[in-house]
Amino acid sequence: MPNPIQINPDESPLARFAYELRRQRLNVGWTQLHLAGKLTVAVSTVGMLETLKRRPDRRFAEACDKAFKLDGVFYDLWKKTRWEMAPEHFRNFMALEAQASALQIWDPLLIPGLFQTESYARRIFEDEPGITPELVEQRVGNRRERQSILIREGGPMVLSLIDEGVLHRPMGEADLMREQLARLLEVSEHPRVTIQIVPYAAWSAVGLQASFTIAELSGVPSSVYVESAPRGLTIGERETMTALVGRYDALRAAAFPKNLSLDLIKEVMARWT
Repeated sequence: MPNPIQINPDESPLARFAYELRRQRLNVGWTQLHLAGKLTVAVSTVGMLETLKRRPDRRFAEACDKAFKLDGVFYDLWKKTRWEMAPEHFRNFMALEAQASALQIWDPLLIPGLFQTESYARRIFEDEPGITPELVEQRVGNRRERQSILIREGGPMVLSLIDEGVLHRPMGEADLMREQLARLLEVSEHPRVTIQIVPYAAWSAVGLQASFTIAELSGVPSSVYVESAPRGLTIGERETMTALVGRYDALRAAAFPKNLSLDLIKEVMARWT
């Protein structure tokens, strides 16, 4: 039998997952075939995961925790492999977002990622020059998993300000846009989510330069992610954060209240025919 490849678990989150999978399997004396039977997957799947030839998914990670009687160890490792697939400039903020007590989001151009449907997100990723279909699907899945914080117990309070123009900007066929605006209405029903629209009539230019998200930990603004091309930026510098918090307050003052915002979303949604 050939010697197994040597994996440095500190090389990457994916390497750590592969290393721990093999280590846990050997600790309990199981063959790859035995583990595959426990997880109801092909033995080749276990082999590829242990040799970095395949990426784990959430179901596999949760099945490993159950098989090895572990309390979320593989699930936590899987989450880090998911962050690894995100653009490098966004990884640090993804970790902060997952721990935040509150998120304040402003977007003048697109539906915020936490509220995007798969079709809307896929359309955005597909336009990136040189991207492969495989990477598009990985990023769509990554975005879908990010959205789990909206329903997670103890998840953050989310206040989202969206420019009215976003509702009218076509990102695909009419049915895609109707589905996306319906998703906005659906998520707005969650008790921890507030969506407000900054209308054209506000004549506000305060936030047109860039979208940004303020993450609060324990009620205190701790970092801001500012979107830009080709790379966003996570900022923790106090003076810049204070300036962006001031901009956010000005935008919220210009926004429709929640009930009028939802009425406007419904109105625009009806026009997408």
